[in-house]
Amino acid sequence: MQRTDFSAMACSIARTLDVIGEPWSPLVLRDVWVGLTRFEQIQADLGISRKVLTERLNHLVEHGVLERRPYDRRPRYEYVLTSKGTELVDLLMVMAGWGDRWRAGEAGPPVLYRHRACGEISRVDLRCDHCGSPMHATDIDVLPGPGAP
Repeated sequence: MQRTDFSAMACSIARTLDVIGEPWSPLVLRDVWVGLTRFEQIQADLGISRKVLTERLNHLVEHGVLERRPYDRRPRYEYVLTSKGTELVDLLMVMAGWGDRWRAGEAGPPVLYRHRACGEISRVDLRCDHCGSPMHATDIDVLPGPGAP
């Protein structure tokens, strides 16, 4: 089955999904972010087939989200987040917050986030980069941008 090409749509959400919309990609990014940087580590953590993991890693490298770095004399690589990849982790943290609130159940969130700057356990909070006020879906108007058709 042919996958829909979202990259040409005049929509930033669609273009982002073109890079990380396949279900394994965000999980691969999460693993690299938390320090599982080698193929075998990621595969063992996710239980993903070698073929699918190879495809996902190649896709993320091609889109500049991950960088492949050799770690020994054999052709073995580890994967590190690029600046693009690091920004996508911010998106994953927002997704995790939603999952913690709506899907965690009685057990609670599977992980906690400690803010390095203050040392406190916290959560992601979207704020306006101009005034600092909370910025959620009910707080904004969506207007045509310069890239709108």
